[in-house]
Amino acid sequence: MRIRTVWARGQREPHRRGQRTVELVTDRSERTSRVAPSEIGVAVRRLVLISRPVLWINTIGSGLVAVWLTGAVFDLRALPVVLWLTLPFNLLIYGVNDIYDQETDAANPRKGSIEGARIRQSEVRLIAWTVAIVNVPFLVYFVVALPPLAIAVMLLYVGVFVFYSAPPLRFKARPFVDSLSNAAYALPLVIVPAALAATPVWPAVLGLMAWSVAKHAFDAVQDIVEDRDAGIATTAVRLGARGTALWSGAWWVVSAALFAVVSVPVAAVDLVIAGILVGSLLRDPTPQTGHRLYRLSVAFPYVAGSFAGVLLLVSIVLGGRP
Repeated sequence: MRIRTVWARGQREPHRRGQRTVELVTDRSERTSRVAPSEIGVAVRRLVLISRPVLWINTIGSGLVAVWLTGAVFDLRALPVVLWLTLPFNLLIYGVNDIYDQETDAANPRKGSIEGARIRQSEVRLIAWTVAIVNVPFLVYFVVALPPLAIAVMLLYVGVFVFYSAPPLRFKARPFVDSLSNAAYALPLVIVPAALAATPVWPAVLGLMAWSVAKHAFDAVQDIVEDRDAGIATTAVRLGARGTALWSGAWWVVSAALFAVVSVPVAAVDLVIAGILVGSLLRDPTPQTGHRLYRLSVAFPYVAGSFAGVLLLVSIVLGGRP
């Protein structure tokens, strides 16, 4: 905004050069105050989009389940871990993924939406620096505050997801390794108990590992064409849509059997939703069907998690574990 001063007749006008200098400084400062927050806001929204908020449930959910299973619902020592599993860790997973998948994402019609960002080369430095800025303080705190076992599993957790996308390992381009590496989504079920000096509930850990292996392969069916054209040999590319449905179905059956050791109702819900997904894909085994089923697949952990949440409330009220 430029301020103009109208001088009354007979009033002496101050030195114009000084006045002009003040006006220019005022204009520049107001412009900066308006543009800078706007640019910062755009960058923050962009980074949140890259972190895939709709998929945060896969990290936060496992962290909260771990808190419940250790009986530490009201233990504030678990809070830093759960907070780390929100934006910081998800930006690490998907920020690194987007940096190394720019070429394939550019040709994927799913990208550029809640299903995944399509980043520009000019954004790489911002993403990399932000990943470091939001994760390093947490990791430094964990190294100081947590037991060695918790730290070791956290480093494994970070390493798997970094090298899922990054060379030289790049698990995502190795059939079966890509799917199996996603078992790491279950590691919060080990990290949280280790941080609280408690024992992990191993059937739940192994069950979530099997569930994650199944879901990763199933979700990759929709990208078979794009991945094949880009020369990326995923499990879904290697097995095809029908074979991947059978692969995922087998792992989901294993996960349900393991979940049943902890909670039969949760295992039943898991089996029903998995059965719908696998059955639907087997009836029409194409990438297009995989894409149509993706929304249900994304909702899978929300539905199962909500059901487990109800059981959690019941356990709090009754003073036990369902």
